[in-house]
Amino acid sequence: MKRILLVFILAAAVMYGILHGNLWRNNFYWISFYGQSSSVRASPSYVTSGVTISYNQLPPTAVERRNALDTCLLKPAFESLLGVDKIYPFLCANDFIRVAEFQGSNKFELPYGIKRAEQFFRLALSRLQNCGLSSEEDSIPCRRCIVVGNGGVLRNKTLGEKIDSYDIIIRMNNGPVIGYEEDVGRRTTFRLSYPESIFSDPIHYDPNTTIVLIVFKPRDLKWLWEILGGQKISAKGFWKKPALNMIYKSSQIRILDPSITRKAAYEWLHFPTRFPKKEKPKHPTTGLIAITLAFHICHEVHLAGFKYDFTDRNSSLHYYGNETMSQMMQFLSVAQQRRERKKKCYLHFNSSVNETNIHLITACNLWIGLKTRCFLFIVFNITHRSLRHQWQVISFCKTTSHICNFFTIFLCILSDLNALPPQTKGWSHSSSLRVN
Repeated sequence: MKRILLVFILAAAVMYGILHGNLWRNNFYWISFYGQSSSVRASPSYVTSGVTISYNQLPPTAVERRNALDTCLLKPAFESLLGVDKIYPFLCANDFIRVAEFQGSNKFELPYGIKRAEQFFRLALSRLQNCGLSSEEDSIPCRRCIVVGNGGVLRNKTLGEKIDSYDIIIRMNNGPVIGYEEDVGRRTTFRLSYPESIFSDPIHYDPNTTIVLIVFKPRDLKWLWEILGGQKISAKGFWKKPALNMIYKSSQIRILDPSITRKAAYEWLHFPTRFPKKEKPKHPTTGLIAITLAFHICHEVHLAGFKYDFTDRNSSLHYYGNETMSQMMQFLSVAQQRRERKKKCYLHFNSSVNETNIHLITACNLWIGLKTRCFLFIVFNITHRSLRHQWQVISFCKTTSHICNFFTIFLCILSDLNALPPQTKGWSHSSSLRVN
């Protein structure tokens, strides 16, 4: 058994080294192909309270965009929440690397930075035609904004006319406007979305809406690049099926600067930069990200639709649809039970780890790393490799994925076998195994 494991470990290590070399060699070609290099570094500036910020380190275009946010002579009531000067919220293709270095986003990986994902951002941003606020918003000195949530509290409140009276209206995900104008209004200035929550039905198209993509993983950027290029979209790597067609023009799409989400996570919610391995990472909700965005582009911010009635189980969860609070509470209960089962399985596994299992973990980790390298290798070679070569790499990656999945299942079974009493071990008692 040890010899077999040793062979697998050595094979994974060799292939990992081969793909690593190919990846970085082609990565250099890919960057040169687009005429930009991420090796250019501006002098970093660490922004802390009480320290004067020098914007000389930013490109002139970035300084102009940032200054456009401070057109109001009056100080906003929430100025103390910002802590520092306002952040321009959208990334631009020509200077996002230098802006990220200035904001410190180059020190964080996705979802709160661009570290090790610069190429993905560059690829996606190359499809976009614009990165600015619309001319209409630029002309308003003191912007009055409202962030409209999707809560059921908006139902039958007839706040539509009031909501439409604001200068900037920010909505989230796939909360519809058509059919609910009386309660939530007709206008939408910015709509924050993920690939999984963006509208794909043309009935919801609004030429005056700007879509703000919140990026949480490299696959989101690859999705944007593919869908704007008219390529076939793969649903793999998403928590649910993403939009397969884009109803908005590329000029209507922006990519949210990860520093906006990072500010909500670390400064407002005080989330740790690293979560324990046993704990699932927490992230800010779309609503809180939208509020953070509003604080950086608006002088006055109001909220609507963020209240839920937990006392009435039959109350509406959203202002649209038929989901109730009881359904959400039931979902949360099921999710909690799943977390408890995973925790139990983890503790059970740790109590039965032996030398063989450690070898299996090492082999599986190598194959997981190899699988990741395969994905990156495909992305960086997609533009200048033959179709036959691409399919060879894809087939190889699928094989490594299946091997890794096999190791994972085998590891769980082996850990259960090791936890059984000596007299019950053996494949004849497989019905007693617990594979969670």
